[in-house]
Amino acid sequence: MNMPYKPGVAIASGTLEATGRNINILGATRKANAINPKAATVTMAPEITLNTDRGNILINSMKNNPDGIFSPPPLQPPPPPPPTGARIGQQFVQLQKQPPQQVTVVNNTGNVGNVPNVQIAIAELEQRRHQEFSNYFGANLSKYFTNTTNVREALVEIYHQTKNRSAIVYVTALPDELELILYAAKTHPIRKTIPQAKRDKLMKVVAEFHYSLTAPHYRTTTNYLQPAQQLYQWLITPIEEELRANSIDTILFSMDAGLRSLPVAALHDGQQFLVEKYSLALIPSISLVDSRYKSLEDAKILAMGASNFSIFAPSLSPLPAVPVELSAITQQREGIILLNEEFTLNNLKSQRSKYPFEIIHLATHGEFKPGDMSKSYIQLWKEKLQLDQMRSLGFNNPPVELLVLSACQTAVGDERAELGFAGFAVAAGVKTALASLWYVSDEGTLALMSEFYSQLKNAKIKAEALRQAQVAMSRGEVKVEGGYLRSVGIKDRVPLPPELANKLMINLSHPYYWSAFTMIGSPW
Repeated sequence: MNMPYKPGVAIASGTLEATGRNINILGATRKANAINPKAATVTMAPEITLNTDRGNILINSMKNNPDGIFSPPPLQPPPPPPPTGARIGQQFVQLQKQPPQQVTVVNNTGNVGNVPNVQIAIAELEQRRHQEFSNYFGANLSKYFTNTTNVREALVEIYHQTKNRSAIVYVTALPDELELILYAAKTHPIRKTIPQAKRDKLMKVVAEFHYSLTAPHYRTTTNYLQPAQQLYQWLITPIEEELRANSIDTILFSMDAGLRSLPVAALHDGQQFLVEKYSLALIPSISLVDSRYKSLEDAKILAMGASNFSIFAPSLSPLPAVPVELSAITQQREGIILLNEEFTLNNLKSQRSKYPFEIIHLATHGEFKPGDMSKSYIQLWKEKLQLDQMRSLGFNNPPVELLVLSACQTAVGDERAELGFAGFAVAAGVKTALASLWYVSDEGTLALMSEFYSQLKNAKIKAEALRQAQVAMSRGEVKVEGGYLRSVGIKDRVPLPPELANKLMINLSHPYYWSAFTMIGSPW
């Protein structure tokens, strides 16, 4: 018997027919270097503020920098290559079988007198990361943000509207230590450092983790657990007490270069995955997040995609489950489907101009590549939509609440590719994006997306719907069996396309199938 990796199995059954293409449902049917507290002289802490017009947080340290001139600290050098072993792209990884290293945590917040130093560290991190993304996108992103209010007030307001308590975690990989800064609504920001997690050592374990999740011969093993637990020890354990004390539900990670393609959902404490405890999101910086909340209960969807690329992009593999994927999600939410030859840039623009769809779902290949942002793209039927073209689509007016790209990958270990992935929501001008770090199998993507949209009907926030879908998959509650997709969240079973129907049973509980999917931008 093919058992899931974690206990707790439930199976739902029924019938759902996949329909053809072009279904109109809408009308017809329904760091910077760490601050040394002893060396710093502080006269006034910087303001940490949020934009109320677009709901974006800005870090304003003008009182400490009256000239308004910011020179970002130099970026950290790229990590050294992993040791010789199995290949990840152009890198080699040797999996290490050893228990996670216990960590020594230095609490650099100390007493209340050091809090202003932590606030300055946050301001510097925000400015540095804001500058990184501005440089990558070739634009001063501050021009999109105007009026401001306090960040803490914004987190409190989100709680009042959703009953969700959120925290921001800044992760900075320094040459000699790992720095974590936790910012929550109820407490002063907290800064901790982990001396054992030097940058080169950290990046080596990150590479091992990625390989242990994605290598085909490891997808039926638990080899990922050792690096997953080590990374948990370094990234989560030092702040876990504070997360519990603040009753945090959602963590927004602002990651340093080299860590933005880390599948944090699969970090493991020895008993549970991180996603079993918290909803998760990846943000470029909090100043680039649109924090305005809007319920998606009645949101309509524009679902587009392609299942075959042999004519215009023959190097890309077919995606036979796409017609079923689009049909399954529009069974759960009112919208329209445009498939294959109707999946064009003109149709995307015209449909969006006819109706302000709050959700846009693109079931197609996407690539976040090294180099400038024009190298990264989303494949339409016969053309590529480059990342640097996306803002011209006007997805910010009126705002798209959620943009889903269900079959994409990011170049592992490339900092500029990571900028494209982590800044995808910013590039597209949308509040939130959902995308994958690596190509997941067709049946795995179908399973995750079907479960996600099912959970989205009742979840208060988008990140919680993703969390519930990932947890259901990790516990073996979503299965491919006998030519059908079966799920606890979907009333009827979903028939697989003929190309996949001969797969009698696939165990989708391995994190390869679900941990790549990442909420980018606002989790709310």
